[in-house]
Amino acid sequence: MAATGLAVFDTTLQKTHAWLGEVMQELGTDDRHKAYLALRAVLHALRDRLTVEEVAQLGAQLPMLIRGFYYEGWDPTGKPLKERHKEEFLRHIYNYFKTTRYGEPDVDPEEVARAVFRVLARRVSEGEIEDVVRILPRELRELWPKATAV
Repeated sequence: MAATGLAVFDTTLQKTHAWLGEVMQELGTDDRHKAYLALRAVLHALRDRLTVEEVAQLGAQLPMLIRGFYYEGWDPTGKPLKERHKEEFLRHIYNYFKTTRYGEPDVDPEEVARAVFRVLARRVSEGEIEDVVRILPRELRELWPKATAV
């Protein structure tokens, strides 16, 4: 059944729903909006710590709709951020939830990051994930599934 009548849009909607379903499963929630916020928050936090070239290479492997919110609001000026510690990275995720309808969130930003990273590790090519992980500081690499935390 076509949702939009345009195959390229229907395909990206289907892929995005599959990604969100995996994030929901990883987080142990049935809240699709929470899964969307998790995916968006982690992608933005990750994107801002990658080189411009790596941002583009990762973005090329995302479904069109997810790629859209991955790039939304991105300003490559001053990137990558030079934050080196896990707490700084996780604070960005926590604050993202804090500024949404969730108010003071009852989310564990480390659990959220690990859940999204597990989905990325399954959905993005192994070589690209290795490139992404290699760029990150050691403390952030430890958030990725063990097989990808090079």
